[in-house]
Amino acid sequence: MTTIHPEATVAAPGLTTSQGLRDRAVRLVRGREADPRWVRPCLLGLLVVTGLLYIWTLGESGWANSFYAAAVQAGSESWKAMFFGSSDAANFITVDKPPASLWVMSLSARVFGMNSWSMLVPQALEGVAAVGLLYLTVRRRFSPAAGLLAGAVMALTPVAALMFRFNNPDALLVLLMVAAAYAVLRAQETASTKWLVWAGVFLGFGFLTKMLQAFVVIPAFAVTYLLFAPTGWWRRVRQLLAAGAALVAAAGWWILTVELWPASSRPYIGGSQDNSILELTLGYNGLGRLNGEETGSVGGGMRTVTAPGTELPQGMGGGPVRAGGPGGWGETGWDRLFNPENGGQVSWLIPAALALLVAGLWVTRRRKLVDGQRAAFVLWGGWLVTTMVVFSYMQGIFHAYYNVALAPAIGALVGMGGVLLWEKRRSWKAVVALAVTVGLSTWWAYRLLDRTPDWHPWLKWAVVVAGALGALALLATLRFAGRVVAVAAGGLTLAAVLAAPAAYTAETVTTPHTGSIPSAGPAGVGMGGPRMFTMGPGMYATVTGPGMMLIGPGPQQGGDGQAQQQNPGQAPAPGQGGQPGQQNGQQGRPDGGRGGAPQGGTPPNGTTTGPGGGYGGNGGPGGLLNGSKPSKEITDLLKKDASDYTWVAAAIGSNSASGYQLATGKPVMAIGGFNGSDPAPTLEQFKEMVADGRIHYFIGGGTGMGAQMGGSNASQEISSWVTANFTSQAVDGITLYDLTQPKTTATG
Repeated sequence: MTTIHPEATVAAPGLTTSQGLRDRAVRLVRGREADPRWVRPCLLGLLVVTGLLYIWTLGESGWANSFYAAAVQAGSESWKAMFFGSSDAANFITVDKPPASLWVMSLSARVFGMNSWSMLVPQALEGVAAVGLLYLTVRRRFSPAAGLLAGAVMALTPVAALMFRFNNPDALLVLLMVAAAYAVLRAQETASTKWLVWAGVFLGFGFLTKMLQAFVVIPAFAVTYLLFAPTGWWRRVRQLLAAGAALVAAAGWWILTVELWPASSRPYIGGSQDNSILELTLGYNGLGRLNGEETGSVGGGMRTVTAPGTELPQGMGGGPVRAGGPGGWGETGWDRLFNPENGGQVSWLIPAALALLVAGLWVTRRRKLVDGQRAAFVLWGGWLVTTMVVFSYMQGIFHAYYNVALAPAIGALVGMGGVLLWEKRRSWKAVVALAVTVGLSTWWAYRLLDRTPDWHPWLKWAVVVAGALGALALLATLRFAGRVVAVAAGGLTLAAVLAAPAAYTAETVTTPHTGSIPSAGPAGVGMGGPRMFTMGPGMYATVTGPGMMLIGPGPQQGGDGQAQQQNPGQAPAPGQGGQPGQQNGQQGRPDGGRGGAPQGGTPPNGTTTGPGGGYGGNGGPGGLLNGSKPSKEITDLLKKDASDYTWVAAAIGSNSASGYQLATGKPVMAIGGFNGSDPAPTLEQFKEMVADGRIHYFIGGGTGMGAQMGGSNASQEISSWVTANFTSQAVDGITLYDLTQPKTTATG
């Protein structure tokens, strides 16, 4: 029997605990023993700077996308609403996406209260986590410098800075996709079934975040494992099937629950036409995004509005005109991601990433089949190329902010390829490849910066000078091997390739963003600039927004006599845009642009503000793309006797309803869902709810696209019935109908 000294039984645990804490603190600061001392401080600095970048002045964006903010508010009050992703706490209709991203924000709102910070900070932290995880993924196969460069490139991608400061689902989606890439590469190292199954789980929850977009990377992941896993062929196949089963389980439990839940006791599935999550998955959020056949979408055709004195070409007749694909969402083609709408968001280093992908595959071509670095190039290169092809040719709904899904792959390829060539800089081939990559990146940065010639015009020349000097310094390393030359070459190279996207990112994080279609960078880039199409000799069409086209004999111009160039989702500068007496940002255009018409008014050149009285007013009743901005008088009116009703009001379209709900904190029914084209409720169902005294007010002026692209016209039927049967009153320019006070001549 062993005798233990009494003091040892007391002192040893204390010493062990204290020593363990010290060791963990040292490891946190010091990092791996084999790493140079600068690595861990640089990593911590990268994460801290990324956090500051993504959180700085975050609250200035307010509710950001009020469509999702209303769902977060609903989830903070009702567990059922949080589970289904309902737009309101009374569980009438869901958002048109699965709810995983809403779960995170709603839980934060439950803990810290519902406000802009509690909603948006989790998004920013997801961005920091994605950058850190990308570092770890690249670092496992390459040097710490490669991981740090990969993380920095991702953090400084303008669209990443935009979306990790916004409340759309893309932030969580990107984090889960990076986690899946990490798991696949971990699995490839040792043919680990466990890690491959984890990859399936991450992608399954990615599906619960943004449905089929999470699956775009699956081909790259599967090919990488099939080609490079160090095990037999059939075992690889079985492992991939196990990962597929994990994916189905991770996503399918929620889908199955929704499908089996009695429809009468759950909210309507927003974005579907038959109250089915499967229809939403395969249609509106699935194949419809690829072929443009999205039932109920607003993009199926352009509403043509004629400028004064314009005679339309034969055959147009004021009917739908398609522009840039079946859905009118911009020109498709190989160069789509480089055009004015998308280029400044993400494309800065796409040429460099593709060049370094080729270089990396060439350098690793003679290595053994299971080489981890070659596997990494195939995975990240497959991610980038596959996603680019899908985004470039998809004919359905496409927004520039989707490009955030490219940021991790671009960062990884630039980090891996750039550092791999740098480590081989004694070879003239590697140096020339690096110099060409720097020159290519510099040229493209100049082209992108030249699209906004009035925004820091000196920057494009500074980038050109830095790029030229960097390329020369790289070539000089072939002859001069000194540390000074190497440091100069590395510093100038990094400055040349990162300065321009970093400047765009700085502009993005210092600008508030709201609405459904935000855009990164300075004003003058993104969707706000009208897209022009030649319709015939001397006849032009200007697409001013989704569902809206102005036809005229020449390039159509805004109120200042110039073609309008707005940045979607940006609040205007003081004194620009808006209507007299409105707060900044309360103008009639959904893109937050300078100039344009106030809500409900008539813009220059005879155009109108779009379907339903404005396709996205940022003041007043709201519209398709921006939430409503109720005044205090309206808010107080809606809150009066609110406990007597299930919904204090109903409005056509989710964005029209969202602002009233966020202002009052009470459920507001979003008739027809996001587009106003879902058959929820039908006219008969609405009549029944009104008869039961469940809805107090109907708010006029919402946006409902009705039967466009095969959607329901129920919202317009409801609007017509309310108008004919209830007395209207105007409050601060908004038309309200008290549904408890029918007209004496009501038609029923």
